[in-house]
Formats: sequence, C-alpha cells, structure tokens
Amino acid sequence: MNIGSIFDRDTVLHLRLPFSFFLLPLFCFGISQATSIDIANTAILFLALHLFIYPASNVYNSYMDKDTGSIGGLKNPPPVTRKLYNASIIFDITGLLLSLLASWQLTLLIAVYVVFSKAYSWHGIRLKKYTLGSWLTVLVLQGGYTFMLANMAAANNYSIVWFTQKNIECMAIASLIIGGSYPLTQIYQHREDHQRGDTTLSYSLGIKGTFIFTLLFFSAGGAVAFHYFTTYYGPGHFVVFLVCLIPVMAYFLYWFAITIRDRAYADYEHTMLMNKLSSVCMTVCFITLLIIDHPVGK
Repeated sequence: MNIGSIFDRDTVLHLRLPFSFFLLPLFCFGISQATSIDIANTAILFLALHLFIYPASNVYNSYMDKDTGSIGGLKNPPPVTRKLYNASIIFDITGLLLSLLASWQLTLLIAVYVVFSKAYSWHGIRLKKYTLGSWLTVLVLQGGYTFMLANMAAANNYSIVWFTQKNIECMAIASLIIGGSYPLTQIYQHREDHQRGDTTLSYSLGIKGTFIFTLLFFSAGGAVAFHYFTTYYGPGHFVVFLVCLIPVMAYFLYWFAITIRDRAYADYEHTMLMNKLSSVCMTVCFITLLIIDHPVGK
C-alpha cells in the first residue's frame, strides 16, 4: 500500500479536519473539571482524538454513506473512493498508537470509541439507520463518554473510583448538550438520509419538532448545569456558563423563528453557522472556567 497515494486532495477533504473543532467544547469541559491536570496526557489525548480518531470516523462515514449532498463541514463533497476506507484505518491505528504514550487504559477506552463509531456507519450493523440507536450512540460517545475520556486523561485516573456523583453529573450535562445538538445538525439532510434508509431522529421529528426537541434538551442541560455549578463551585461559574450561552440561544431562537416561516432556512449554511457559534461560545466558556480554577503558575 502506497500511503502517499491514499491521501490525495479528495481524501484530505473527506477527513474534514476542521470539523473536529465542533467536538472541542466537551473535551475542554472534561479538562476544566479535573482537580489536577496531567499536561502530557491531556496533549496526547487532544492530538489522538482531534487529529486522528475524529477524522478517521468522518472519512469512514463518508465512505459508507457515499454522500453527494452537503455533509457536516463539507458543502460539496468530492467523489468517494476506496482510499477513504484505507485512510480511516491508517488514522485509527495512528491515533491508538499515539494514545499508548499516555497509558494502555486510555488506549482501550479510545478503542471502544473507535468500535462504536465504526458500528454507527458500517452497513453490517449500521446503528445510523435506527432512530433511537443512532441518537443514543452519538449522545453517549460524543457526550458523556468524551467528557470521561478527557477528564480521566487529565486526572490520570482510570479506576472505578472516578465515577463520583460530581463526574456523573458532568457526563449528564455533556450528554444533554450533544443529545440536543445532534438532531439539529441533521435538519438539512432529511431527504438524503431518508433515501439512504436512515431514519434519523431529526427526520422523525420533522423540522419544527427538531427545534422544539433541541430547545427542551438545551433547557434540561442548563438546569443540570445550574445544579452542578452552584453545588460544587458557586453562582459565579454558572454565570460564566450562562453568559457564554446567550449568543447561542439568541441565534437558535432567531433561526427557529425564520425557519417556521420558511423551511428553506433549514439548510446547510444556517446549520454550520449554528455549529460554529455554539462551538466557539462553549469552548470559550470551558477554557474560562479552566483558567479560573487552574490559574497559570499556581
């Protein structure tokens, strides 16, 4: 296998490396809530996930779906070839080998993530075609499980004692955020998903139902976050969370309002803008909390 020939322009585009930024907020959340931070482990996990494991999942999903319409982070995807499959395997192996520099426990946990991400897209199992199965997979893997990975790596703690009430509540917040966000990211793909036989939750809910569902989950996430931050830190932490969330909710409600009047606004451009805005605001939020609780030099 000539590795150089695999990573041509089309393959690199399908890796959707910038799309990893959308998954950064919950990684930062996990780091920010660690009582102590192992810098080396944190850096290794960041590189393994965002440069290799997430892009491997993206390119594998592209290979299995063979999308011709817009997909997350790629408005006009190039043609799908066997190179995408090979690239996904190379990136997964590289990410797993890199994680071994931190610990075998972290590598095992990432391997579980890889297995489920493949099962999500692979036609032999295809969790993606099941309404609740696909949603629950993403809710757990990209929500609570990602928080767990980041926090465990930062704390260098992979034992059962990690599962405290505090950490479990954080996993719930992460899962509620992703559980509400994910159907919204599918709102412009209803026709293509249905034609492929994937009955997504967003398709089942419809456009209006997707917005309402997302609003309910965002509200539930905010309620749990209020309890969490005021219980373990104080009202100041929740104020930071709330202030950072205001631009996201303002745009969400604006988008909801114009889409109710004209469904044409449930399109790729508005979806990606929502993703970018929420990713930036939530990353700023959790980095701010990280700085507050772990000031440099102390």
